[in-house]
Amino acid sequence: MFRTALCDLLGIEYPIIQGGMAWVSTAELAAAVSEAGGLGVIGSGTMPADWLDKQIRLARQLTKKPFGVNVMLLSPFLEDNMALLKKEPVAVITTGAGNPGKYVSALREVGTKVIPVVSSVALAKRLARTGVDALIAEGMESGGHIGDITTMAMVPQVVDVVNIPVIAAGGIFDGRGFVAALALGAVGVQMGTRFMCAAECTINPRAKEAIISAKDRDTTITGASLGHPVRSLWNKLTRKYKEMEKNGVSQEELEKLGMGSLRAAMVEGEVENGTVMAGQICAMVSKVQTAREIIMETVEGAGLLVGDLNKLVVKRQ
Repeated sequence: MFRTALCDLLGIEYPIIQGGMAWVSTAELAAAVSEAGGLGVIGSGTMPADWLDKQIRLARQLTKKPFGVNVMLLSPFLEDNMALLKKEPVAVITTGAGNPGKYVSALREVGTKVIPVVSSVALAKRLARTGVDALIAEGMESGGHIGDITTMAMVPQVVDVVNIPVIAAGGIFDGRGFVAALALGAVGVQMGTRFMCAAECTINPRAKEAIISAKDRDTTITGASLGHPVRSLWNKLTRKYKEMEKNGVSQEELEKLGMGSLRAAMVEGEVENGTVMAGQICAMVSKVQTAREIIMETVEGAGLLVGDLNKLVVKRQ
């Protein structure tokens, strides 16, 4: 029922991509998502090429199905990582924080699909012209680095101005969000926060507990004063950060405060003085599930919802 152009493009069973999250999306999670029929994505963040090489090799041991790598274009190891990905190609590369145009031809030559994340219509139009294979339109509901447009407002606008497939991201938790994204014109969805609480996700259990305990207003945005807004859970660090922003402290002081805070939370479990990047759907996450359970619950829920909608339409007629 839900086989879309994204399934054909990426060679996957269900049009669901797992977001590539730094310190979160390791080979174990990516492989589990791919094994379950979606597209798992390793989050390379600011990791060096030797780390990424080990992750790719491990993912290949864990699954024979397609998986991808997310590349942050501001990484200090960008060129080394891109050289590795040309030498050891993966099925898909998703990109963030920049324009991947200069790498598209070389990556496509080795059979890799390139799918940038965009946060505005203008950026979508510009990147579509670089020859990328699809776009991920990510709304401000998502965790991590965000723009200022909501998913529901942005996705149909992006769909209307580009002639390549569009994947919806931000604020998608289950079959309801999945169906809504398809109704907006997307060919699939990317989900991040929910997969943070996948059984195969290797983050510290305290980070998972923090997400499961979160309520609907428990995320906040920091870094707007620097031009790089980030959504994460309220905690001691975000309160201090927002107070410092309010008082107009220097960029250097703010960057110093945030340095290493994502690793502190995800690896060490420091959820009060670290950064727990999570989207607004965190309040809907109530338990740890396997990647397969997450995907099947989403797809089967979407199927039931479509059936109910069809019945409602017939009844109204």
